[in-house]
Amino acid sequence: MSLSVSGDAAPSRLKIRIAVSIFFFISGFTFASWASRIPTLQSQLHLNEAQLGSVLFALPMGLILTLPFTGMLLGRVSSRFVMLAGALLYAALLPALGLVNQVWQLVVLLFLFGASRNFLNISINAQSVGVQALYQKSVIASFHGVWSLAGFGGAAVGWLMLSLQVSVFMHFLVVGVLTLLLTFYSFGDALSEDVKTNVKKPLLALPDKPLLKLGLIAFASMACEGTMYDWCGIYFQKVVHVTPSHIGIGYAGYMCAMAAGRFVGDSLVNKHGVKKMLQLCGCLIALGLFTVVAFPYFITGMIGYLITGFGVSCVVPLVFSITGKNTKMAPGPAIAAVSIVGYIGFLLGPPVIGYIAEAANLRWAFALVAITGFGITLLAGKVSASKAAVQTNK
Repeated sequence: MSLSVSGDAAPSRLKIRIAVSIFFFISGFTFASWASRIPTLQSQLHLNEAQLGSVLFALPMGLILTLPFTGMLLGRVSSRFVMLAGALLYAALLPALGLVNQVWQLVVLLFLFGASRNFLNISINAQSVGVQALYQKSVIASFHGVWSLAGFGGAAVGWLMLSLQVSVFMHFLVVGVLTLLLTFYSFGDALSEDVKTNVKKPLLALPDKPLLKLGLIAFASMACEGTMYDWCGIYFQKVVHVTPSHIGIGYAGYMCAMAAGRFVGDSLVNKHGVKKMLQLCGCLIALGLFTVVAFPYFITGMIGYLITGFGVSCVVPLVFSITGKNTKMAPGPAIAAVSIVGYIGFLLGPPVIGYIAEAANLRWAFALVAITGFGITLLAGKVSASKAAVQTNK
């Protein structure tokens, strides 16, 4: 496979890398901005927790149901243009979310918001695979590190807007305008052509057996991510019994470790290879969560969350890296196919944890996620790929 960036006006690989990083920033910052104002919208629409949960379900449904279409689209159109469409939709739909005054409006817009997030996220990952092809060392994890930092920034701006009592619409409008400016600034330097392959371009992006193994690794990692997003604070509250002011510290520690892991992950991959890194990540997830389960105290809980964050950090970026080098499907559709399986884990993980916690207790539920994390290590050892797909050239 090859990638063309030839031509007198072709941007350098550094410019391309920066441009794609900006789109990862757009994705993380915009989504975190939305998430930071969910409580405000809940209050404005007078929704209880059960009603809010049902409404929020529209977003992942919009994402998952449009994944096969995105794979088909990426098999026929450059990921650059799909990325542009996703970013523009993101910028337009976010302010619209700030104008809702009825529940049905929020449901419809969240479904569309999820679809636009799907277009943007799958295409930027296809772009990141293309950027990786320009380098002889691993750089792909750093893109997801930018996404994590952008999430911190979006949450911080959301907190500031809330403190200043800025309306949801004005907050989202500012973010939408910023998204537009960044999109038009960086679009010209993004990859104009995807990785060239002679493989098939299917009508629907469905994983074959090798890609299914990668999808299951993504499933396990995303199930862990979803659990940490939704339940780590509750675990600290109900199992560790921390004071109310300390409930969010565990989540913050986990997020910091995940962001840091993504920035150091590439250097570890360059030394040890993708497969060994995936196996290490699975062991870290299992070790971190078993630590939290076995020693439900504040210090050990924090240590466990930090280890878990490091473990989760590089799994999905590395899965996409291997996926983009498969020999049977073009990178864009292949990433979409693997994402279908992975996002199901993100969607199903948190509610399953709730059911197990209700039937047994939350510690047993977290123990199950720890076992799922160790499954990443086992699956990574069974991934069948060429040396180029599992070991970055030095």
